[in-house]
Amino acid sequence: MKKLLSYSVVLFVLTVVLLLIIPLPAALVDVAIIINMSLSMMILVTTMTIREPLEFSIFPSLLLITTLFRLGINVSTTRNILSHSGSSGQIIKAFGDFVLQGNVVVGMIIYMIIVLMQFIVITKGAERVSEVAARFTLDAMPGKQMAIDADLNSGLINEQQAKLRREKIQREADFYGSMDGATKIVKGDSIMSLITTAINLIGGSIIGMVQGGGTLTEVLNTYSIATVGDGLVGQIPSLLISTATGMIVTRAVSEGSLNEDVSKQFMGQPTAIMISGVVIAVLTIVPGMPVIQLVIISVGLIAGGYYLSRRIQAEPGMALAGAFGAPAARGMEPEPIEGAPEEEASKPVSEEEYYKDVNNVYTLLSVEAIEMEFGYSLIPLVDESVGGRLINRIIIFRRQYAQDMGFVIPSIRLRDSSGLNTNQYCIKIKGEEVARGEILVDYYLALEPENPEKEIDGIETIEPAYGIPSRWIRPEDREMAEIYGYTVIDPLSVLVTHLSEVVKQHAHELITRQEVIHLVDNIRKSSPELIEEAFPNVISYSLFQKILTSLLKEGVPIKDLETIIETIIETISDTGMPPKDVDALIENIRASLKRTITRMYCEDGSMKVITMDAELERTMVGCLSKGERGYYLALSPDVLQSLVNQITVQLKKFSGLSQNPVILTSQVMRVHFYRLIDQFYPNVRVLSFNEISNNVQIQSIGSLTLDTTGRKGA
Repeated sequence: MKKLLSYSVVLFVLTVVLLLIIPLPAALVDVAIIINMSLSMMILVTTMTIREPLEFSIFPSLLLITTLFRLGINVSTTRNILSHSGSSGQIIKAFGDFVLQGNVVVGMIIYMIIVLMQFIVITKGAERVSEVAARFTLDAMPGKQMAIDADLNSGLINEQQAKLRREKIQREADFYGSMDGATKIVKGDSIMSLITTAINLIGGSIIGMVQGGGTLTEVLNTYSIATVGDGLVGQIPSLLISTATGMIVTRAVSEGSLNEDVSKQFMGQPTAIMISGVVIAVLTIVPGMPVIQLVIISVGLIAGGYYLSRRIQAEPGMALAGAFGAPAARGMEPEPIEGAPEEEASKPVSEEEYYKDVNNVYTLLSVEAIEMEFGYSLIPLVDESVGGRLINRIIIFRRQYAQDMGFVIPSIRLRDSSGLNTNQYCIKIKGEEVARGEILVDYYLALEPENPEKEIDGIETIEPAYGIPSRWIRPEDREMAEIYGYTVIDPLSVLVTHLSEVVKQHAHELITRQEVIHLVDNIRKSSPELIEEAFPNVISYSLFQKILTSLLKEGVPIKDLETIIETIIETISDTGMPPKDVDALIENIRASLKRTITRMYCEDGSMKVITMDAELERTMVGCLSKGERGYYLALSPDVLQSLVNQITVQLKKFSGLSQNPVILTSQVMRVHFYRLIDQFYPNVRVLSFNEISNNVQIQSIGSLTLDTTGRKGA
């Protein structure tokens, strides 16, 4: 039985195909018509109750099946009408009699209005909405991917959640692409219905006159009833399906079911309801208007709007605006994140008296590892007493970064600053400002797509973390911006993303000697013998700090400390390499961590890279010079300028990819080439062949060549 149920859809489709071939008696045709109407009603109600289109992802396929079913019924009813003198079951006759009401001309006009309304208004509109939704969904994919990466980088989501969100974006693109084609089926079904109507009426009249021998009036009366009835039993389900099609492709901007959204958004606008009631009341002065009906409706609207306004005042959370905007700014002092100094709490009233004690002066010498200062308007984002969530988001980011990179970000000092504009913030590393941005708390940031379908009104700006052209838009324009392909981000996410990117760029500056000792002591708990062998006999803490700093600077996770320490021991003990040769140690460590490094830049088993031709590499090897701190790359100005120009061109090939730019070199040249281009392209990663796993396919999308003529590369 279970196996039979698993093939129920297949059996249903095969039965529909048989409807096109096998004549059905009128009783079975009535059953098929009832089933068709029931299915159409179920589909319409389902599209109105779902919260997002992917909850009904089978809709495109279901649309094809129901259309095929409807066409099969039309073929069966047409066969019966033409072969049984206009008789094709009780349902068709009942519909025809009800609509015609004894007047063939008026009945046919009403029927044609229903058919044309369904074809021109609903079907055509649903087709256009599907086309636009499909195009905008595909155009918005890069921006949505970027938003996922930003949330992942800020620690708001983990890798698994990011994967699920990427899969959802892909499913949305597939769904709307399918819907774009499926709406053509609905349009074709409407056209076929008109053709079937003409065949039934004209063909039936000819057959009735020639074979039946009846009068023209009798024939037209018989076949017009059958034609209108048959058309209605096909058009009503088709109308329901077309309406469902239009609804499901417009669910992308909804927060709940259609019933919830309509109730919430209308009930959130009592002023509009009361104004409408007043306008209706004014219409009573127009001569000839139905005063009683107008007064009843007007009083109902004004009373309903007044009741809703009182209810919103009693329950502020009901206001629709509260669903979009951030809390209003209040003059509350933000509490610093954990680890902030507490000496201010016990400070005497007189500042001069406090600093008479020379020991208290030393408190002024401390430098915070990371600081964030805010203008007055941004305090609500920080202050937890008014709903600020910045501290929670920082905690999430710290946890995620520790899991990914193996390094715990120090405590962050949060404070307000009178030296900043009200909407500004700045980020400091070890007391010095490294980044600054501006946020409009009551707005949303819309990241512009590459080719926007239409520009949205807003204040032009640049997204602070990635430098993307953007606009600050009003909350009420958020849905329209998403339809146009913009990626919309709330102000808090903009702030956290900028902070997370700055911390990642400067993480190598934040790993102190004390933190290194802490990391080593943490490994000592699980591998005490390894730590005893390594420290201090093989390597010192200062050298180990240099190694970890270099790895973090190039974005290599240091989470696998055991492998790092084991590689150091093997390299120094087995090869006799001097411990001071930090570059060689780091290259061996990177080779030991190749699975980790590969995972960071590999996508679906493939890594896209920029390669370096043999002639250029030989030239650079010949340009290595030895200085006080080891070897460095001393290229001529012409070759250096050529490389910079070529890299600028080649990096554009990564603009449409989610992978970070990677340049592939030999192990000998890797560190020297990285130091050369780091000053120009700090976000470009330089890898060697030894750092890539064997099971990864390397795909070269560009090449750097030896070119001193000023050309910009291949």
